[in-house]
Amino acid sequence: MMLAFFNYPFYSNGFIPHGHCYLWKTGLVWLHILSDSLMALAYFSIAIALVYFVRKREDLPFKSILLLFGAFIIFCGTTHIMEIWTLWYPTYWLSGFIKALTALISVYTAFTLVPIIPQALALPSPAQLEVANSQLKLTLKELAETQTQLIQTEKMSSLGKLVAGIAHEINNPVSFIYGNIGIANEYTENLLKLISLYQECYPKTLSKIQILAETIELDFIKKDLPKIFSSIKIGSERICEIVLSLRSFSRVDEAEIKRVDLHEGINSTLLILGNQLKGQGKYLDIEIIKEYGELPQVDCYPGQLNQVFMNLLTNAIDTLRESIVGCRVPKSNIISAENQQPTNNNPQIRIVTEVLDSHQVMIRVIDNGCGMTEEVRQKIFDPFFTTKPVGSGTGLGMSISYQIVDKHGGQFKCITQPLQGTEFQIRIPIRSKLY
Repeated sequence: MMLAFFNYPFYSNGFIPHGHCYLWKTGLVWLHILSDSLMALAYFSIAIALVYFVRKREDLPFKSILLLFGAFIIFCGTTHIMEIWTLWYPTYWLSGFIKALTALISVYTAFTLVPIIPQALALPSPAQLEVANSQLKLTLKELAETQTQLIQTEKMSSLGKLVAGIAHEINNPVSFIYGNIGIANEYTENLLKLISLYQECYPKTLSKIQILAETIELDFIKKDLPKIFSSIKIGSERICEIVLSLRSFSRVDEAEIKRVDLHEGINSTLLILGNQLKGQGKYLDIEIIKEYGELPQVDCYPGQLNQVFMNLLTNAIDTLRESIVGCRVPKSNIISAENQQPTNNNPQIRIVTEVLDSHQVMIRVIDNGCGMTEEVRQKIFDPFFTTKPVGSGTGLGMSISYQIVDKHGGQFKCITQPLQGTEFQIRIPIRSKLY
């Protein structure tokens, strides 16, 4: 009985093949065969693609409805296969059962689709996703900038406090030395005069005194002691200049906008970097060429601009040291004998200041180092970008400098070519609306 039930769909007695309806006309038969074959192939291909897509996208919403669509499409393709089969074999019961299953799946799919439509309509459109993506990129950029500002602000705040503390601690004993050196020199001169007067009044001194005077080289002391005091005075003055430069650079007490002389900030930075400008080992002395114009006092954040000067000059020193050893540039950019890495035997940094008009000043820091490729130049102000070896730089200096100049309402520009040196231009307004 069960066997008869399962064989029933394949029952064909009493039916004629579908081909008889077409009178077995070859062209018409082949037209239906090709049409149904291509449609079946298309349905199966679409179903396979849907199943593959769903399997690869585990996070895809509405996976069940896509799988139902895949099943519906497979059964649709199967009905077209049955259309070809019944041309010769009249198993119309089997064909009807397949169509019935197709109808059931399609109806179930339709009912399942109805409650999903509001959820699908709530999904963002490509345009909305693009807007959200743009906003996310902007937020990430602002977050990165904020992060770099926080890192650098904390770093410079700590450095400023350290420098100010050192300057204060040095200033006290130096002031004591500098303040008393004149008095000590005056006392010494008086004592030497007194000794000279004794020698004039008592030319014949006791033998013990004469022996001691010769032993301590009294005549030499008379000549050398004033020179020693003069050297101490010069050294004290030099230390006082360094202390003033340290205090000027740190500007701990000048966090707000003030009207200042930019040359003072540049000179203070150069003084702090003085040791790095001197030749050490294989490195030559770096020459500083100042071409200062007559600048008016500028409204700015002094400590922040000093930070910009420090970053620019430090980078210039680094690239000049690299150029002394040999520039690391692409071979296509090297123009020298036997294609050797070019070296720099006269490292220089030029600092040019000028008034552009009645509203702006420009500071130019120019080195004759290795220069940069266009690819590097375009990334030079990006946060965390650096060409230095790992551990030698954070990649924050130029990015922070750019933000500081922008905060002042100015412009920061880099002009460079491989083996042609690098020039940084800073343009800032003379008067600030915030002052």
